[in-house]
Amino acid sequence: MSLTIPSPTAATIPSAEPRTYQVRTFGCQMNVHDSERMAGLLEDAGYVPAEGELADVVVFNTCAVRENADNKLYGNLGQLRQVKAENPGMQIAVGGCLAQKDRETIVKKAPWVDAVFGTHNVGALPALLDRARHNNEAQLEILESLDVFPSTLPTKRDSVYSGWVSISVGCNNTCTFCIVPSLRGKEKDRRPGEILAEIQALVDDGAVEVTLLGQNVNSYGVEFGDRQAFSKLLRACGEIEGLERVRFTSPHPAAFTDDVIEAMAETPNVMPQLHMPLQSGSDKVLKDMRRSYRSSRFLGILDKVRELIPNAAITTDIIVGFPGETEDDFQATLDVVEKSRFASAFTFQYSKRPGTPAADLPDQLPKAVVQERFERLTALQDRIAAEENAKQLGQTVEVLVTAQSGRKAGETHRLSGRSRDQRLVHFSVPAGAESPRPGDFVTVTITEAASFHLVADPATAGDYVLRRSRAGDAWDRSQADSCGVPAPGAAGKAGVSLGMPSLPARRA
Repeated sequence: MSLTIPSPTAATIPSAEPRTYQVRTFGCQMNVHDSERMAGLLEDAGYVPAEGELADVVVFNTCAVRENADNKLYGNLGQLRQVKAENPGMQIAVGGCLAQKDRETIVKKAPWVDAVFGTHNVGALPALLDRARHNNEAQLEILESLDVFPSTLPTKRDSVYSGWVSISVGCNNTCTFCIVPSLRGKEKDRRPGEILAEIQALVDDGAVEVTLLGQNVNSYGVEFGDRQAFSKLLRACGEIEGLERVRFTSPHPAAFTDDVIEAMAETPNVMPQLHMPLQSGSDKVLKDMRRSYRSSRFLGILDKVRELIPNAAITTDIIVGFPGETEDDFQATLDVVEKSRFASAFTFQYSKRPGTPAADLPDQLPKAVVQERFERLTALQDRIAAEENAKQLGQTVEVLVTAQSGRKAGETHRLSGRSRDQRLVHFSVPAGAESPRPGDFVTVTITEAASFHLVADPATAGDYVLRRSRAGDAWDRSQADSCGVPAPGAAGKAGVSLGMPSLPARRA
């Protein structure tokens, strides 16, 4: 589907300066990864990142999963209407799941938008912007199926030390609450050789951590008929020299097999961390959701994982207030959460999405009931998270240092990173000790624990061990190159920036 719609798009204003861009991302890991592609495409076309708030091109990469997604987008577009009017030549583009769903509705509601593109044609973004400027008309292009696998597109990654690697796109499930399959299509799997080649390229550029990404990542291989393709892929990642941490998200409980658990346990660089979406602890609600497993199956997976990986940190997704959920159903969810001992959880209030089967179900719950249950669930999970984190006190952990610090870093002077099990750790550097760079590793002992993070304050330099890494070297090179200054000892071009998904410190 491709349309040209009259629009008050400003004509091109000749300039010797390259045009600047900004990508604003809403939604899931897939959206974050797609945004890296959008940034890479724009830079490949000659655009440069905007240093301030105002950019020549603003791209919204949207999500359609939650009910407030529409409000977020149109609110942001409304804020930019006057900004664009005051800045001739500025362009606005909208892509992602909401663009795939709403299509021409976007340019009808916000006629100052210049380009609308869907989930299947991310690569069209630069051309659509060029056409909009040339024709002085908004461009709308929505494809019904994937034209190019996203990983073949240029990429501007966010971090030099870790990165996403998409192994599949789309979904073959029919969960009644989810609109994703209709927006991203049926599952399409990449060949293992292509995936491993991309991982090797990231490692060659300095990455020490990758996260394998798919809508149902553990169903990988369904397209070419190999039921053990995912476990084989995990084991193959273990053969890549220099790759220290491997993660994946998100699996589906119904397709989670013992060979995957064994591969996790037996592959040293696959981290002891698992994100396993529960959605509900009620078998009735799971049936209504068309989730093809039951609570006993879910708990059985957790038992097997912990049997082979005793120190595994398990996180989850839970929806509260699905249509028809009774108090007994909700209590079943609380019971499963208590048994599961999740390290953290994304908790959501059910959101009615037009176009999904659940939107037409009877017994839609009143907002007040959903809110009260949501508060009970989060209170329970917060307590469990605090109890599980308290078990980390006195434990020595290896932390991959990140570029992001905590909100109170200015007061505490602590740096931040992720442990092997993906827990967030804020740590201080003892007086006289060398500070790490993002991408380096530190080994510290946990001295404080809260519900959503851990703290390590080494008493002496002997309680703090720094391991400088290739990723830290890559960080130095990227910083030097961004300033136009050669990095000490750097050779060749700077490494590709690499993006990394993180699990919630609290809850979504």
